[in-house]
Amino acid sequence: MDILHILRRFCSLYLYCVLSTAFSVCLTQTQDGRSGLTEDRSYSSYFFYQQPIYPRDCKEVFDECSSLNSSRVYLIKPDGFPEPFETYCDTEAPAGGWTVIYRRVDGSVKFDRDWEAYKNGFGFLSSEFWLGNNKLSYLTNQKVYELRIDLTLSNGTALFASFSAFRISDEWSEYQIVSVGTYSGNIDLACPRNMIYGNCSCQPSCDDPTGLTNCDENCAREQTCVCSSGYLKSGDNCVSPNECRCYVEEANRVLSEGEMYVNTGCSAQCICKDGALSCNTSYRCSPNAECREQDGLRKCYCNDGYEGDGETCTPLYADCFEAYQAGETNNGVYTILPAGWPRPPFEVYCDMTTSGGGWTVFQRRVDGTTNFMRNWTSYRNGFGSLDQSTDFWLGNEQLYYLTKQKGYRLRVDIITSGGASKYEEYSSFRIDSESTKYRLVDIGSASGTAGNGMEYTNGRSFSTYDQDNDEVCPNYHCAQKHKGGWWYGYSNWCPNCYSNYCGNFQQGGCYTSCTYSNLNGVHNGGNADNIYWYHNNNCHLSFSEMKIRPSS
Repeated sequence: MDILHILRRFCSLYLYCVLSTAFSVCLTQTQDGRSGLTEDRSYSSYFFYQQPIYPRDCKEVFDECSSLNSSRVYLIKPDGFPEPFETYCDTEAPAGGWTVIYRRVDGSVKFDRDWEAYKNGFGFLSSEFWLGNNKLSYLTNQKVYELRIDLTLSNGTALFASFSAFRISDEWSEYQIVSVGTYSGNIDLACPRNMIYGNCSCQPSCDDPTGLTNCDENCAREQTCVCSSGYLKSGDNCVSPNECRCYVEEANRVLSEGEMYVNTGCSAQCICKDGALSCNTSYRCSPNAECREQDGLRKCYCNDGYEGDGETCTPLYADCFEAYQAGETNNGVYTILPAGWPRPPFEVYCDMTTSGGGWTVFQRRVDGTTNFMRNWTSYRNGFGSLDQSTDFWLGNEQLYYLTKQKGYRLRVDIITSGGASKYEEYSSFRIDSESTKYRLVDIGSASGTAGNGMEYTNGRSFSTYDQDNDEVCPNYHCAQKHKGGWWYGYSNWCPNCYSNYCGNFQQGGCYTSCTYSNLNGVHNGGNADNIYWYHNNNCHLSFSEMKIRPSS
């Protein structure tokens, strides 16, 4: 039982309240005038002295000295306590010998005090007081003690509660109540229907069947009326699960707010919303889905090669061209699953209007809001937003799986700094795996209006500022010089000297370059690190987009 719980319930009703423990030794006067029991000890035939021995509690006071029978203040010294202290001993309560540890009478003493005050004790033993948690800890740990609580209500009614085995811990354990034993008395401690008296805990409720939301871990130290096993809190009451508004009979449980449940056979889908159960009895699986339980949740799941919510499942296309062939003609973001891709489907931007449609876009530069001076991992996994108005790189790993599943052609669209739109198409395009550093293994013949900016990229590995894989330019790091990620490297041209074009950087006394194109350079950058295409013909581009489509 929790003493504070009882006091919270009753102390406001009474005028006189005594809290006492049943432990009640006779005091004689020693030669030096101190109170205590005497014990003779002879250490030699020439010396004799008397040493005071103090009772350990009030019961020992009266057990040892039957002549002492009045309730008053006595000195006691529990085992291990450093010095004796005064306490009030009560002989009037049944059996007598009660060590009083607390009393409230008239409100003359303030009990709203800090930790130290409750540790050491406060008040006056003749009126209102708290003996002190430290003393109480020593007292209750030397024997088994009974705790008695006496209450007097405002109408004069006397009540009591008794607990057979009361003990508290030390300060290290924050004077926690270790045990209270069994209860007896005439105070009605009965809990409401479907409740028992016990440790407060994170109780399941109709609103929170798991009992984990807004859980107060500190309440585990208190005792109060809690729901019996199998019941849930609903307001101030405890009810059976089937009385909760989000109860599902088939599952014999209550859903949490927002939780969904699909019945066996997937013929109904229920959800707990605003504390009430709402069920869709027309729920059915798509012909391209199956009803199964996955990760603890039963519902309709689309079959491999399809995507959707299970009620509706659409085919997963291998690229944007397959979506276009299936009748998708709007530009935008689509979900695809290339052949052999080992992870979940991913999103791509599809250009369904340019030059026949069905283009899978893997690079875009628009406004410079996205930094393209990134490391190997970023270029491998992709970065940026697929939104039509922003920059992105789809990812070398995705591009590898895309281009290895069939033959593709490449299209590059650019807008010059002067606003002119140009393009260049290549009859074939394919890159290899990461083990080859995403080597560009096939770049076909070029045609268009922008010029062959991919010249000399065939056979080149991809480089980033933290991985120099250009292979043919040993004198410098091309990705660092051009500030981007690309298939860099002229064949045997890197040492040559050129004019100070926009694609060249100064190296010693020469101006040189690693590539005819640098679409992943710095937006509005300087020479060599700006976005350019086909050497010096298209410098400081305002827009670029790279996309692929099956070649046949």
